[in-house]
Amino acid sequence: MRHIIICLTLCVVSVLLAACGSPLSVTPTSTSQPPTATAPLPTATSVPAAATAVSPEVIAEIDALLADLTEQGLFTGAVLVGHQGNIILSQGYGMADREQAIPNTPQTRFRIAAITKQFTAMAILILEAQGKLNVQDPICNYLPDCPAIWQDVTIYHLLTHTAGMPYFTPPLKEVPLYFEPGEQWRYSHGNYLVLGYIIEAVSGQTYEAFLQQAIFTPLNLSDTGYEHNSDTLAIGYRNQYGTEPAEFIDMSVAYAAGALYSTVEDLYRWEQALSTEQLVPQAYLDEMFAPQEATGFTGIGSGYGYGWYTGIDDAGRPRIAHDGRINGFASVIARYPTDQLTIIVLSNQEQNDATSLELILSGKIFGDE
Repeated sequence: MRHIIICLTLCVVSVLLAACGSPLSVTPTSTSQPPTATAPLPTATSVPAAATAVSPEVIAEIDALLADLTEQGLFTGAVLVGHQGNIILSQGYGMADREQAIPNTPQTRFRIAAITKQFTAMAILILEAQGKLNVQDPICNYLPDCPAIWQDVTIYHLLTHTAGMPYFTPPLKEVPLYFEPGEQWRYSHGNYLVLGYIIEAVSGQTYEAFLQQAIFTPLNLSDTGYEHNSDTLAIGYRNQYGTEPAEFIDMSVAYAAGALYSTVEDLYRWEQALSTEQLVPQAYLDEMFAPQEATGFTGIGSGYGYGWYTGIDDAGRPRIAHDGRINGFASVIARYPTDQLTIIVLSNQEQNDATSLELILSGKIFGDE
């Protein structure tokens, strides 16, 4: 019975994933150079749990729920909860490698799939802050072999999924657009694949090298990087049955739209840096998180900024988030800026609904149940 109740709960929460909102445009006003990185951000072992306002009882209840889901085969991965700048839960659940009985930990690396997009978007904003491009520029200004049919597409269109790009875009091929740039919103990996080409053309570095130099190294994200089908990550499984890994996918296919890996603790360091000017001045951060375009959903995710969905949760709280799913992995990172709450869920079980689980956890913290 308990198994059925938890499954039903996850299904009910997933209904919340629809939304509606109004587009809002914000134009950057600063051209300052990005400042150098400051001291390292807190980690789970350096922040006292007593500093947070969330009660130990709630944390224990969340941990017990996750352990129960793990025992029933409904979750395997790692979860981090941060509140008011303090980590209050950072824990692995289930196995990173079932055959070798290697457990997941907060330091386990997972493919983060579409969460990659927010790093790609930040790379673009760093280049803009350096005066090397403008998001309102036509993309063909930076792509020597740019197809003629893309002449009206701007970097902004790519960032906000309003370019009309197909879901996956072959490198600079004469691929027809789904609609005229700016006319509609349609989520497409193709937008961020092309952004990767622009980052390489403007920076003179590979996409991987630029992110390492401009983001990962300054923020001390030592467990985050571009995945080369290595064996240093958790093994991704399709479901809770058996030890056979999910179907193989070459991560070069995902490229700037989904090829990064990370840990819950590195992603928290990344998320916390977005409340500072360590990478870009505040004007660019405001632009990134503004609901630039309406998605056509209702509720959560009603707007889209640069690599982030923006909206409200079921109780009307501002929520900025992005999920990801790729063979063997599911993930979500969610920020509740008004409440200074961050929840990160990384799973090496493809059929897990990371977003629904995150909403259950935030509901427990906010006392919505």
